[in-house]
Amino acid sequence: MRLNKAGNKRALYSRILVSMTLCVSLTFLASTILYYNYYIGVEKTQAFRSDLGNLTQTSKEVVNMTDAAQSLSFQIYRNSTVSKIVFYDKPDIYDVTAAMSELGNYLSSMPYIESIYVYNPKSARLYIASSHGQNGVFTEQELVDRNILDILNHYQEYKPFTPIPRVYSNGAAENGQVRAYTFLCYDAIGWDRAINSAVIVNISAPWINKEITSPVDSKSDTFILADQGKLLSVDSLEPHGLSPLEAAWVQQRIQGREAGYFIGQFGGVNSLISYTAPDDLSWQYVRITPYDIITRQTNSIRNATLLLAALIFVGGLAFSWLMSRRVYLPIDRIVREMNILEGEKRDSMFTIRQNTLRDLILGLKPLQSIQQVEKLRQLGIHFTFDDDYRLILLRIDNYQEFRESRSSYLLAYKFAIMNIASEICGQTYRVETVDMNDDGILVLLNIVDAKEYTDTELIETLLRQIQQACSDYLKVSLTLAYSHIDHNPVQLHQLYMQVREASNHRLFFGHGCIISAQSICALQANIYHYPTEKEKKLTDVLMSGKIDEAREQFSSIIRETADYPFPSVQLAVSRLSVTIKEILINIQKRNRLHNDGTAELPALDSVETVDALEQAFFALFSEMHEQLAEKKNSKQHDLVRQINQKINEAYMEPSLSLNQIADELDMSPIYISRLYKQQTLTSIVDVILEVRMREVCSLLENTGLPVTTIAERCGFTSSSYLHRMFKRSFGTTPTDYRRSRQA
Repeated sequence: MRLNKAGNKRALYSRILVSMTLCVSLTFLASTILYYNYYIGVEKTQAFRSDLGNLTQTSKEVVNMTDAAQSLSFQIYRNSTVSKIVFYDKPDIYDVTAAMSELGNYLSSMPYIESIYVYNPKSARLYIASSHGQNGVFTEQELVDRNILDILNHYQEYKPFTPIPRVYSNGAAENGQVRAYTFLCYDAIGWDRAINSAVIVNISAPWINKEITSPVDSKSDTFILADQGKLLSVDSLEPHGLSPLEAAWVQQRIQGREAGYFIGQFGGVNSLISYTAPDDLSWQYVRITPYDIITRQTNSIRNATLLLAALIFVGGLAFSWLMSRRVYLPIDRIVREMNILEGEKRDSMFTIRQNTLRDLILGLKPLQSIQQVEKLRQLGIHFTFDDDYRLILLRIDNYQEFRESRSSYLLAYKFAIMNIASEICGQTYRVETVDMNDDGILVLLNIVDAKEYTDTELIETLLRQIQQACSDYLKVSLTLAYSHIDHNPVQLHQLYMQVREASNHRLFFGHGCIISAQSICALQANIYHYPTEKEKKLTDVLMSGKIDEAREQFSSIIRETADYPFPSVQLAVSRLSVTIKEILINIQKRNRLHNDGTAELPALDSVETVDALEQAFFALFSEMHEQLAEKKNSKQHDLVRQINQKINEAYMEPSLSLNQIADELDMSPIYISRLYKQQTLTSIVDVILEVRMREVCSLLENTGLPVTTIAERCGFTSSSYLHRMFKRSFGTTPTDYRRSRQA
């Protein structure tokens, strides 16, 4: 009761501190949200005002430039010197020179002018004053700036003295593309409204745009919304491609409206879009700045505030925990020690229960007195051995690999398997599980259903459920063996040994099988006779190197023991191991093979299935066969090398032949001929002729010896024989061959 009161006080104290911490943290969060929204609005307004002032200044600059260009055009028209090239069909060279000088003066006095064009359609000439590129008098065909001709031909589409943003080529290699605002002044009086003359002033776009800056960040982009509805980039004067969404808000929210701003998507980025009202030229200027740039500083303040609130919250919780723990530390220590003692008692009780049951099953401490039964009940073992019961042995398949790969969690896996078995069988039986300290887990079931005496389908269904659950949740394969029903506590150990032996027949049934110990016990009546005749045949085929037949004989001997008790299997495997080891040792001695542990045969305890046992023995058979084949192949290669050496050393002897080589090697001519052809795909006679012919060709090419002498040196009995063999080999005579090589 006192503990409960102390715990309640501690909980109350913690709740007070936590509530205070939450109030402070929530206050920070609420103020952060309010300040954040307020400062975001302030920053957007400041950014818009900065953009609006900057863009309005640019608009005024362009309008002023328009007035300057208009004034300049009128001055050029009124200039008597320039008027001669404007109105005369064929001005003389002196007039042209004076007029070009005047245009140059205008150009040099106004640094923001890129170039001045004077167009006289009657003379089909353009007079150009430019600081870069084409400068002088040019015909329409010679003009590099082809775009100006298109403007002149469609002058009705442009408002007079409205700047025309464009990019054109001036013919200069270092500055080929020019960005400029073009001002068109023309004389088109007449019934056909054709241009009689024109003055074009190109004002440098960089000069005007130098006033356009990005006060927030260099990532801002500025555009011109011209009177024709095109959105032009200030930097390139090229039309900017707009998505349907962007084109919609340009037309609906900007074009023709008073100055303002809004947040919208541009190029897939959330941006602040500021724009001016239409100026005297009906132009609007638009600046687009990524929204995260504008809110960067405010976001930093917000993040810092949120971090501070989180730190206060975490620190408050930690402080609450520490303070409550410090105040009630003695109580915590008592509770912790009680929990530790309870855990140790629980663990030790589990170990004691497991050891007690294991001793009973192994027959170390058989159940013979009432005191032992009472001790079992004190340990929490309520299994009644006087009632009907049966045993189930669960064996983990591939246990060696399983133990190596999961050694750290082996006990946890076994405990999980025990829990699964108890959970599944506990719905029908009274269950106890025991870890047998090997690959086995024994399950003891008290029989309560009389139907199970005659129906084994129920128990096998439960066993399959255990297998499936362990496979699904633990990825473990189990082999299960179950006993018959008994009710005598004295027979417990004997029943376990029967189940254990029955589970050994996993060797033949394979992993994941369910074995009835009663059916295996029935095999005790079968008397096993070791097949000595098959053993002798196995010895013969192994000694003769017939590996496939050896495998068949070995499998036949092993697999026919499946119908006998497991000791018969152990006897057969043991005797076969001794026999095969002797055979392998004899083969090694007879063939002088190096003994590198080949005769180490697998023990029956190290394998779980007959396939694994056969694979282990078959690997020894194959390894020995490969060693024999390798040695045999090495001898054959050495023999081929000796034959080639004799041919290269004695090819000049006419008596060199297959029989002579066989006599020197003390072997049969037929044997060495067949072996040589198997290894080289060529006969010995052909190789002798090939070596001789190779030497003949060398002497014909490099010496002047007669054919008769060459025949004697190369082992031919006569020059006519050489002549015949040479022509058959090369399709020509030795003399013709020498002549063709010397030509």
